[in-house]
Amino acid sequence: MSPADTPPYKLAIVTPCFNEASGLEEFVRRTKSVCAQLGCAHEIVLVNDGSRDATLQVALGLAAKDPAIRVVNLLRNFGHQSAVTAGLDVADGDAVVLIDADLQDPPEVILEMVAAWQAGADVAYGQRRTRAGETRFKVFTAKIFYRLLRGLTKSPIPADTGDFRLMNRHVVDVLRSMRERHRFIRGMVTWVGGKQVAVPYDRQPRFAGETKYPLAKMFSFALDAITSFSVVPLRLVTYLALTIILLACVAAALVFVVKLINPHYFIPGYPSIVIMIVFFGGVQLLALGIIGEYLGRMYEAIKARPIYIVEQVYQSHDGRLVGRVPPRGTTGPF
Repeated sequence: MSPADTPPYKLAIVTPCFNEASGLEEFVRRTKSVCAQLGCAHEIVLVNDGSRDATLQVALGLAAKDPAIRVVNLLRNFGHQSAVTAGLDVADGDAVVLIDADLQDPPEVILEMVAAWQAGADVAYGQRRTRAGETRFKVFTAKIFYRLLRGLTKSPIPADTGDFRLMNRHVVDVLRSMRERHRFIRGMVTWVGGKQVAVPYDRQPRFAGETKYPLAKMFSFALDAITSFSVVPLRLVTYLALTIILLACVAAALVFVVKLINPHYFIPGYPSIVIMIVFFGGVQLLALGIIGEYLGRMYEAIKARPIYIVEQVYQSHDGRLVGRVPPRGTTGPF
């Protein structure tokens, strides 16, 4: 019998925060309302990912009033996926929900996710029906990205999904054991397997603040996702090289035949030579670039630096806010 079948169970909600001071109180209010409707024990883990605004102060103010709120303060900005990892390492619950603080993913959808978990799902992931407040360009590129990713990888990563999801304790424990440097959480969860079900919902505009994923970050995130879950780009380079070699052999044979038939047919010229040099040079640089991406990731993995560094974990005890420093040398699960 699963913990979901025998109340009371504990629900942990992990939320990475980067410059979310203006909307954090509203996010916590709505999330607490959902937990009250569920009637379960709960905790909210707010991970401050090196925010430059008053996010930490707002989060500490909320934690001081509510012992169910824990604040994980990272030493600097490590990025969204690393902040999510820090929250997962701290979260203590029979089920863990990942959700951003910008309220684009409505906390009320958690009710449906918990229902899916209670019905036997290991993972209940949010799948966007609509994406209000986002440009057509972003919606279009997101669709292309997910379909490209599914074509390149062996993991059936669902389309139109983000990190918004509920996972049972077993899936979370497996994720905590996966310490790769370049992280793509939604792909890692899919790789774990188990019964994973979609919970359709309508994505909302940001409650406050600005998007944390401009075009450059979106491209970098997509690159991490593809190189973390697929070696197809490397194979494509091999196929491209073989194709070019074949075409070059065919062209050489044609030139030889034509030269035998009419020795004066070809007029010497530099344009064609320059075009060929530029083309093949571009192909070689592209191949080196793709190989370099993989080698760079291997180099960073070999260094084995921590995914994140925690300054302190704050929580209210006996009416006062207490900051706990992780044990010496500890940067992973604690």
